[in-house]
Amino acid sequence: MSHPTAPPPYEDHNPLYPGPPRPGGYGQPSVLPGGYPAYPTYPQPGYGHPAGYPQPVPPVHPMPMNYGHDYSEEERAGSDSFGEWDNRKVRHTFIQKVYCIISVQLLITVAIIAIFTFVEPVSEYVRNNVAVYYVSYAVFLATYLILACCQGPRRRFPWNIILLTVFTLALGFMTGTISSMYETKAVIIAMIITAVVAIAVTIFCFQTKVDFTSCTGLFCVLGIVLMVTGIVTSIVLLFRYIYWLHMVYAALGAICFTLFLAYDTQVVLGNRKHTISPEDYITGALQIYTDIVYIFTFVLQLVGNRD
Repeated sequence: MSHPTAPPPYEDHNPLYPGPPRPGGYGQPSVLPGGYPAYPTYPQPGYGHPAGYPQPVPPVHPMPMNYGHDYSEEERAGSDSFGEWDNRKVRHTFIQKVYCIISVQLLITVAIIAIFTFVEPVSEYVRNNVAVYYVSYAVFLATYLILACCQGPRRRFPWNIILLTVFTLALGFMTGTISSMYETKAVIIAMIITAVVAIAVTIFCFQTKVDFTSCTGLFCVLGIVLMVTGIVTSIVLLFRYIYWLHMVYAALGAICFTLFLAYDTQVVLGNRKHTISPEDYITGALQIYTDIVYIFTFVLQLVGNRD
């Protein structure tokens, strides 16, 4: 059976696409009406390669593949770090969750302090058994390090709630033991001052354009200075009590933790250089609550007199 040496007559072509026939196959159009690709041309033996032309790759449809909003390069680069914060509902829900947790923590702490301050048998027991304070401090430090350093327990329910509850009880117990060694009047004054400072710092962070999170290096230096000063003061006061050294350390601690409170508040509020993920609401509550409690303990040392 002989093969034709020429393509079929041009009368067989599609009348919508006039034109000369293409060598190597029938004159079928490559694109049909509406922009859809046509079937590939069939190879004819005898032209070019002995086995005919290879099967052509189907053309890509001209419709863009990214459905929805067409993000620019700048938007795409910033979406990884600030995309979640663009949604106001997500941010407001996150802030509400953080401050609800802090409110519960502060209520528990105030209740423990009230028991240790106003219930005389409990106050007497704590004064005569200082080991209770060190046990609560060890539990506080262990749970704090777990929540601050381990992302798994911090984000996994219910372990994050359990650890946060243990942490709150330990820090509240530790604060209560400290309060039991001071006069009731001094404890109340320290609470009022702490509440005023915390509210003022929060309102200031909501209103100000100053970005405390951009000064991370400064806050690291303040933390190191406070830690070294605390170690030196503890060693000196262990052998001999020096009133002015104790007051200087208490004033420095109150100032530093007030600045830490401003930093941590802006980290939670977002829209700053450094923010935390909405999934880390435990971290936000942990940091702000710790700052407020430490402000209270340092203010208590400044205004209080031991019984």
